[in-house]
Amino acid sequence: MQNHGIKKIVLAYSGGLDTSAIIPWLKENYGGCEVVACVVDIGQDREDLKGVEQKALRSGATECYVVDAREEFISDYVYPVLQTGALYEGSYLLGTSMARPLIAKALVDVANKVGADALCHGATGKGNDQVRFESTWAALAPHLKVVAPWREWNLRSREALLDYLKERDIPTTASLEKIYSRDENAWHISTEGGVLESPWNAPNKDCWVWTVDPQEAPDQAEQVTVTVKQGKVVAVNGEAMSPFKCLETLNAIGSKHGIGRIDIVENRLVGIKSRGCYETPGGTIIMAALRGVEQLVLDRDSFKWREQLGLEMSYVVYDGRWFAPLRKSLQASAESLAEEVNGEVVLQLYKGQVTAIQKKSPNSLYSEEFATFGEDEVYDHSHAGGFIRLFSLSSRIRALNELKK
Repeated sequence: MQNHGIKKIVLAYSGGLDTSAIIPWLKENYGGCEVVACVVDIGQDREDLKGVEQKALRSGATECYVVDAREEFISDYVYPVLQTGALYEGSYLLGTSMARPLIAKALVDVANKVGADALCHGATGKGNDQVRFESTWAALAPHLKVVAPWREWNLRSREALLDYLKERDIPTTASLEKIYSRDENAWHISTEGGVLESPWNAPNKDCWVWTVDPQEAPDQAEQVTVTVKQGKVVAVNGEAMSPFKCLETLNAIGSKHGIGRIDIVENRLVGIKSRGCYETPGGTIIMAALRGVEQLVLDRDSFKWREQLGLEMSYVVYDGRWFAPLRKSLQASAESLAEEVNGEVVLQLYKGQVTAIQKKSPNSLYSEEFATFGEDEVYDHSHAGGFIRLFSLSSRIRALNELKK
C-alpha cells in the first residue's frame, strides 16, 4: 500500500467486472482512501442500473451517486454534433465518443460536491476512452489527480479479475462466458471482441443486439415523418417530444427494420486499428432527416462548408476534445448554418435502408419553376453560354498559351 496523498477518489462506475474490481483495488493501493462511485445514466440498459448503488457499496464504495443525464446527453451533446453532420471516417456516428465527455464532466461535479482530490476511470491503456476522460478532466478540473488502474495494476485478464473479487468475497454476476465487449447508451450500442477480432470473420447473430437482421425485417416498408427546427429533430409523426424521447421513439421504429447497422475497422487515436459492429437505428434516421432538409435549404457553398465542419468535428469529438476552443468554434459555425434548417421529411424504412422520399421547408431554395425540364419562362438558356465562358476562362487561356508554344 502506497501513500499517494489521495484521500477520496470519485470513480466512473458501471457495475461491470472491471469497475467492481477497481473499488477494492483503489482502497488497497491508495492508502485506504474513500471511493465514491458515480454512475451516469445516459440511456444504457435499465437492467444494468438495477441495484447498482447497493452493488457499489458491497464492493467497498463509501457512497454511490446515480446521475440521470439522458436528456442532457441527447440535447447538449448529440444534437449539436448532428448539426455539423459529423461522421468519423465516413460512417461512425460517434456514440461512445459523445458520451465520454458528459460522463467525465458529471464526475467532476460529484468530486466538487464531495470534496474529492482524485478522479478514476476504468478505461484500458489501449483505447480512446482514457484520452477522452483525462482530456475532459484536464480542461475542467486540472487540480484533481487522475488514477487509471489499467495502466498500473497487473490484473490482465477476465479470469484474474474474477479471482481478485472472489478472494475478497465481493459478489459479482460476471462470468468467464462473456465473449464481447459492449458499450451502450441511448444513441447506440457497440460490440467488439470475440469473432470480430479477425476482420476476415463475418459477424454472427450474437454481434447484433438492438436491431433485427435486415433480411428478417418486415416485407412492408414503413414511413416516418420527422420535423426539424434549426437543425434539430423536434417531433416524430407530428408529435412534439424532447430530444431524448424523439430518439427513443425512432430507435424503436428503426430497430424493427434493421436500420443503422455498420461493421467497420476504425483507426483509434492511440494508433491501433479496431473492428466493431455499431447499431444506431434512431440516429441513422435522424441523420437522413437532417441531411434531407439541408438539401433544400443550404446553398452550394454553405453545404460544402457544413461538410468541412462535419469532417473536422468528427476528429475533434473522437479525440475527446469536447471542451477545447476548437470544438466550440466549429459548433458556433454549425449553429449559424442551422438557423434556417427547418422543415419536414418523410423517410421510408425498409430492410436496413432509410430513404428520404418527401421533404419540404419554408426556407427552401429549391424552385420548381427554375428546375423544371418542361418549358419555363424564368430561365434564359442563352445566359449559360456567357457564364461557361467566364467560368472556364483560365482553362481557355492555358490552352491558348500551349498552342502558341
